[in-house]
Amino acid sequence: MRHLLLAALAAASLAFSPVQAGEAKPFATAKTIDLLTLLKPPPANDSAQTRTELGEVLTIQVTRTPDMEAAAQADAVENVWRFANVMGPNFKAESLPVFSAFFDRVVETEGAVVDPAKDSWKRPRPHQYSPLVKPVVKISNSGAYPSGHTTVGTLMGIVLSNMVPEKRAEIMARAWAYGENRIIGGIHFRADVEAGRIAGSVIAARIMEQPEFQSEFAAAKAELRKVMGL
Repeated sequence: MRHLLLAALAAASLAFSPVQAGEAKPFATAKTIDLLTLLKPPPANDSAQTRTELGEVLTIQVTRTPDMEAAAQADAVENVWRFANVMGPNFKAESLPVFSAFFDRVVETEGAVVDPAKDSWKRPRPHQYSPLVKPVVKISNSGAYPSGHTTVGTLMGIVLSNMVPEKRAEIMARAWAYGENRIIGGIHFRADVEAGRIAGSVIAARIMEQPEFQSEFAAAKAELRKVMGL
């Protein structure tokens, strides 16, 4: 039985090899999850809410510490390995090929669903709205609403916490910080991040209903829990 299990895991590792990451197929697209009908539009550029949100960004800009800036810069990367600080030393891509390839698909799903909504709403980012804003993360000029980083952070957090419910609180706190770091970094407004959290939750709920997702989730979960000794 043990030999059969090892053989199955080896086969799965080949099927979900990390070298296929660039070809990862999303579990959903904007055609199946239309954020334009699920989210309210972003605040108008000349609204009191946008002015308040700009004030928050500018206040953070003069109060953030070097450590806060470093955390925001580190979280500019969109992958599940940003959760390593709560998952432990065994949480490494080289040890988790099936898990890694599965989350490549999860990450691709965010872009496939969120990017069309960003392109439609075209909300300016803080630095586009005001020259006073000086982001400390990589500049992006795509639409700000909803925040893609926050969406994928929330989505990854929900999926990962379903694999390791023992660490749910820590995982979701990390996902929350992932979104906050987009405001700290000066690249998103508060409404962008709040909409990203809703979007990530909606996407997670929708894709978890799919048999294809459920099958790959089960294989990735089994590998993760085995490597982590759970």
